[in-house]
Amino acid sequence: MITMFTGIIEGIGKIENISKNTKNRSAFQMMVDLGKHAKGLKVGQSVALNGVCLSATKISKNKCQFEMIDETIKKTDLGNLVKGSIVNIERSLKVGDRMEGHFVLGHVDGVGTISKIEKKPKEVKIWFEIPKKLSKFVVKKGSIAIDGISLTVVDVTKNKASVCLIPHTMKVTNFQSKKIGDKINIETDILGKYILK
Repeated sequence: MITMFTGIIEGIGKIENISKNTKNRSAFQMMVDLGKHAKGLKVGQSVALNGVCLSATKISKNKCQFEMIDETIKKTDLGNLVKGSIVNIERSLKVGDRMEGHFVLGHVDGVGTISKIEKKPKEVKIWFEIPKKLSKFVVKKGSIAIDGISLTVVDVTKNKASVCLIPHTMKVTNFQSKKIGDKINIETDILGKYILK
């Protein structure tokens, strides 16, 4: 069964530790304080952190350990994170849950870079660079997941795009501390991929 997410962030967590796994040279370990979002979580279940689907390997109260292979570190922004970094949290969908964002798999397509932040009274517009291989999947008014957040594409140029975040989203996600030059995980709309295929 495929694990699904909606891109509706449930909250933020803090990285307690991230290190190379000495028992397995191809894996990294990351301990994250999930706070109240650890309630009911079991080993083996999936959690999206910054839009990356990871499996819980060890749980101790509110703290959860995740293991990542080299490919995950290289292909996502998780390799740029350090102790104290804030991550977006979304637990996987259960049967019967309301679908309020869009279909998100937690399979990051590429990493972009924030190039401009425009703060307005009722919204914040974020401009980011799009990896060349993803440009055909990013369309105006289309869905996109940025660090796991379900958003609508506002503008698209040759190699950049923008999204707008309302104050609530800025407050409850890691975008509260994002700045120009920061890396972001991008997952393009799965429906667009199938259409182009």
